[in-house]
Amino acid sequence: MSAPALDEETLRMARQVFHWVRSGDLASLQPLLDQGLPPNLLNENGDSLLMLAAYHGHLEVSRALLAAGADTEIRNDRGQTPLAGAAFKGHAEVVRLLLDQGALADGHGPDGKTALMTAAMFNRVEVMDLLLGRGADPAHRDAAGMNALEAAQRMGADDAVQRLRQSA
Repeated sequence: MSAPALDEETLRMARQVFHWVRSGDLASLQPLLDQGLPPNLLNENGDSLLMLAAYHGHLEVSRALLAAGADTEIRNDRGQTPLAGAAFKGHAEVVRLLLDQGALADGHGPDGKTALMTAAMFNRVEVMDLLLGRGADPAHRDAAGMNALEAAQRMGADDAVQRLRQSA
């Protein structure tokens, strides 16, 4: 049996909620969270509200979603966590918040890529330092057999390569 179709008003509201999260509009989002909006709502790509807030660097929206019970480990359809999204974009304060709220420093999806590997690939040294300080394993290998140093080298992320060599 398939799920019932949602009416247009419900779909419009869901689109609006995701827009508020992407744009960092906590003033519009908070009343809905206070009224019981599910904090682990997913969009058509499997992105949670927290994933979108973290990816776009919205610290206060991320904090509000976590306070409402958002799960730090929900992966999107590509196997990415909110921590990986924040690491990819270099949002160090969001990374710190997620780690403080229990996000797994070495969490990964089926491809085996950790947030540290993502940060290394895109030369996000400040994020790498946060992750390494919280126990991220630089020797972890992804499904292709690469570790963070090799991933950084492949991407030409010279600062990340230097930092990973220092930590070895």
